[in-house]
Amino acid sequence: MKSLDKLREDIATIDKNIVDLIAKRTALSKDIAFTKREMGLSPLNEEQIEIGLERVVRLAVEKGIDPTTTKKIFELLIEMNVERQREYLGEGNLP
Repeated sequence: MKSLDKLREDIATIDKNIVDLIAKRTALSKDIAFTKREMGLSPLNEEQIEIGLERVVRLAVEKGIDPTTTKKIFELLIEMNVERQREYLGEGNLP
């Protein structure tokens, strides 16, 4: 059995990986924002958001994790990305 310290190290490593993935996901906002602008689309696409949320809920169920909490996490991630897209387009309030 692993020690508690080792388990905490494992969690810290996973947390770092999660933050790295969030940063990569957010970095795509720039390309997405400019592509949407070229296409005449708004940064906020409710239909696409629902498709994405349905996908992560399905994945959560498949992995045996709480789909409701997973959906809430992704709602926050989507909100971050939409705000970042708005910022790139000069519409947001981020630095």
